[in-house]
Amino acid sequence: MSNASIPILDLPDARLEYIPDFLSPNEASRFFNGLVDEIPWQEGTVRLFGKEHPIPRLQAWIGDADARYRYSGVDLEPSPWTPLLLEIAEKLSAVRPAVSFNSVLANLYRDGNDSMGWHSDDEPELGDEPTIASISLGATRDFRMRHLRRDDVEPLTLTLEGGSLLLMEGTTQEKWQHSLPKRRGRNSPGPRINLTFRRIFA
Repeated sequence: MSNASIPILDLPDARLEYIPDFLSPNEASRFFNGLVDEIPWQEGTVRLFGKEHPIPRLQAWIGDADARYRYSGVDLEPSPWTPLLLEIAEKLSAVRPAVSFNSVLANLYRDGNDSMGWHSDDEPELGDEPTIASISLGATRDFRMRHLRRDDVEPLTLTLEGGSLLLMEGTTQEKWQHSLPKRRGRNSPGPRINLTFRRIFA
């Protein structure tokens, strides 16, 4: 693991760093296969305009016992850390030693029909200018970003590969939204796991 980072320098009001080889191919494969079975995946729901809707993916909220999180109108109680997630968290500590991650939102995108809508990780529990560490395992997917206030800033599409790490810091969550769009048809990808490590402030 060389951890050769590619800083994204031409993005206003955001601080991002992309490390495509955060995990070696063998590590990424081992973590993906293990986490499919190890994580207690659930078919979650979100509340929109007063109604609950199933989310188009499987997810799990995992972390310290006091790392409770309210996300899209749903209160999430953390499941206990798994051995593989603790191993990944230890690797993250070498990249951001100043950040004590105490939770992770895991998403399993089963195929190209599964997706994530536009949103920001700006819940009060995350504090000001949170560091979000996003790890991709499995299939490559497009990650889109758009500025919330400036029409003159072009939207951005990043291709997130298996084994990569995307760090979002500074005012990124305040000023930008991100999404993972559907990808259907002949180019529909295989399954992908995304792990977004966070620090919840009680």
